[in-house]
Amino acid sequence: MREELEKLVISGKIGSDLIDPILLLSEAGYSTHRSWGFGKITEIDTVFSRISIDFDTKPDHSMDLGFAAKTLNAIGPEHILARKVDDLKALQKLAAINHLELIKVVLLSYNGKATIDTIQKSLVPEVIEEDWKKWWDTAKRELKKSGHFRVPSKKSQPVEFHEEEVKIDDRLLSDFEVAKGLKQKLAVVSEVLKLVPDLHNKKAVATIVLAVLNDEIPKYLKNQPSLVLEAVFARDELSREAELEKQDEEVTEAVIWERITDIVALFEALPAAKFKPALLSLKKSKENWPEIVLDLMNHSTVKLAGDCALLMINNDLLDDLKKHLAYLINQQSAKSDLLLWLAKSRSDTFADILDAEVFNAMLTAMEHDQFQDKKINRLGDFILSDKNLLVELIDSADIEVVKDITRKLKFSPVFEDMEKRSLLARIVKAYPSVQSLISKEKSSQDNSLVVSWKSLERRKSEYEKLVHKKIPDNSKEIAIARSYGDLRENHEYKAAKEQQKFLMKRKAELERDLLRAKGTDFANVNTDVVTIGTRIDMTNLDTQATESYAILGAWDSAPDENVMSYLTPMAQAVINHKSGDEVEFEMGSQKQRYRIDSIDYALDQASDSEENQEEATSA
Repeated sequence: MREELEKLVISGKIGSDLIDPILLLSEAGYSTHRSWGFGKITEIDTVFSRISIDFDTKPDHSMDLGFAAKTLNAIGPEHILARKVDDLKALQKLAAINHLELIKVVLLSYNGKATIDTIQKSLVPEVIEEDWKKWWDTAKRELKKSGHFRVPSKKSQPVEFHEEEVKIDDRLLSDFEVAKGLKQKLAVVSEVLKLVPDLHNKKAVATIVLAVLNDEIPKYLKNQPSLVLEAVFARDELSREAELEKQDEEVTEAVIWERITDIVALFEALPAAKFKPALLSLKKSKENWPEIVLDLMNHSTVKLAGDCALLMINNDLLDDLKKHLAYLINQQSAKSDLLLWLAKSRSDTFADILDAEVFNAMLTAMEHDQFQDKKINRLGDFILSDKNLLVELIDSADIEVVKDITRKLKFSPVFEDMEKRSLLARIVKAYPSVQSLISKEKSSQDNSLVVSWKSLERRKSEYEKLVHKKIPDNSKEIAIARSYGDLRENHEYKAAKEQQKFLMKRKAELERDLLRAKGTDFANVNTDVVTIGTRIDMTNLDTQATESYAILGAWDSAPDENVMSYLTPMAQAVINHKSGDEVEFEMGSQKQRYRIDSIDYALDQASDSEENQEEATSA
């Protein structure tokens, strides 16, 4: 064929530099094109200077020979793409009985290395028709045991094949030596622990690794205690597996716990898989561990909250656990992740604390998250998705309590209108008598929100910043992230889109609230009855204790200063009552009885509350 091609060069139909590429295509028999994909070469016509190729999307496609030489990549019959056409059944057999040989075929097709994504696209769905993840997990374990393959720690890096076999011991030690810093070395130690049974000399490998770990651990003790704790866990496990004695100078778990001043921060830095061993280590090292664990539960993720609860239950401290949960719920200080864990794991064990007050606490927690600009509302999503949760929580509640929950839900900003309707419908189905509370015409008081001028200005300022700063900045982030390509694997793009969803939701909420808001300075308030802008002194008829509260606008709540929003259940119970009246309402699943002793202006409290909130906002 070379002579025929040289004639084409002489006649000017192709350049001399294209002879070798055309010969390579002829010998290979297969090729790939960047747009049309894989194709089988069926004919090369040197008379008319044409080449015919069967592409998947363009069968029997004819191309100019010179153009083909420039745009096609030749691949041989051993390439995975060619073998899928010519020998698919043999590949499927390899997939079933010889994982390593099949992966070797794929890697050699791409010069000895390919990413996991490339391997998957090469084999699925033609060769591997079943569950890819299950197949790959099995194959990966075999790859790590083989001396011919190197499996990277990151998915984006390629799997490599090497003809020369390297013993597992040597490979692991080599990886451990080149790993930078304690964190990377721990990743290698994790692989060592998985492959201990396959090591040729586990004691020799462990001795080298343990010596380095014991040298590195003290360097990180002050600034990265969570990483040190992980390292100690891994070190001690490797010592046990290799049947080696501990060294006297080793940093112990007890030493780490003695130095830790912020246990919450330590657990925040730990991977979830280390929660249980860390809790057991804490129990072993601290006499007051139950107190620490109970506090940790309310500053943790859902997973950690569950692990903390399990530790308490397994040590016969269920009553202490329930008492603490009830306290947090009644004080409405339980955080959303703790409440989400309680909702997900609800059972007869916690039946005595799973009541309507839990839903009140959930709304309070979600409103706090929203105020803190928390982007994801997992608790809200779970409440909406679990059709039984709300109904179960209010199942045995007094009708007045249900009405209070209905009112609070109606005014809560944490759910969209359609979401609220869905939740309210669940309440009505269980308690039909509250239908009138939902469907009756709203008064002007119901439709509007009475707010202080300063709180209104804060909301307007938040809205302006959102519209003119945060949303435009987010749009730029989306544009930049989109330019990185492949939106399916583009984590920056996904994160920016999630942020966009949150910002647009918050914008809609602020617009809705600002339309309803009516600003006031609480001047000229009628103090003949309790109303918005008054301060009341009351006597608790059960304890005879005197309490004082200022009732202000919808956004002026400041519990620490005894300032409450007029939308709260207590405020709703006392509004329109006179001095000397006795009122009764439920709080924390208990009936409260108060006598109103005096009613006065609340201008001073309004000013103090707004200044405190303003300072908190600027901080």
